[in-house]
Amino acid sequence: MRYGTSPDVLRDISFSLAPGSFHFLTGASGAGKSSLLKLIYLAQRPSRGEITLFGQDVGRAPRDALPALRRRIGVVFQEFHLLDHLTVFDNAALPLRVTEQRTDLYRSDVSELLQWVGLGARLESYPPTLSGGEKQRLAIARAVVNRPDILLADEPTGNVDHAMALRILRLLVELNRMGATVLIASHDEDLVARSGMPVLHLDDGVLTRQPPRSAPGRDTAPS
Repeated sequence: MRYGTSPDVLRDISFSLAPGSFHFLTGASGAGKSSLLKLIYLAQRPSRGEITLFGQDVGRAPRDALPALRRRIGVVFQEFHLLDHLTVFDNAALPLRVTEQRTDLYRSDVSELLQWVGLGARLESYPPTLSGGEKQRLAIARAVVNRPDILLADEPTGNVDHAMALRILRLLVELNRMGATVLIASHDEDLVARSGMPVLHLDDGVLTRQPPRSAPGRDTAPS
């Protein structure tokens, strides 16, 4: 992958994510983590090569086929991307609203999801009144409200303290146990070690697989 005429941001990368797997994506700032996620959630197309999602070569798929594929992918953005003029409930329900589903058909499910992520008492609040951890959990709720097959998270713990980071990790692990394939881009080495999950590591645009890391003497977050 490259931007315009610049050198390749990602090169010679080949990997697969098994359905129901959980991986961390690590690497220094500028290594290409966000660019790789953009390729997976179809915000960018590869400059060459191919990407296969759900049995389809999405690099060559027609544009009108992409929205249906994107609905099977949940994304938690690093900067949240919440809409300040919408309530917590409406932010979480936004992916359902854009498909023109009636509110009465999903109100109870969205309310239950927000209760599950610890925002049950904040349904009518607005994003500017939320803490960083609450905003992150709302972003996760919005990403999974459609029950996606793949959940991508770009530095989901980068704006919260350590205790909240572990809580968010537990949420993501639980979503994985419910069937979602999870890929988390993170520079938090301690969190990666605590998770006990396998790692995809980017270094200067090249990807390598690494075994799960360990944090000796510490309890792991998923336990």
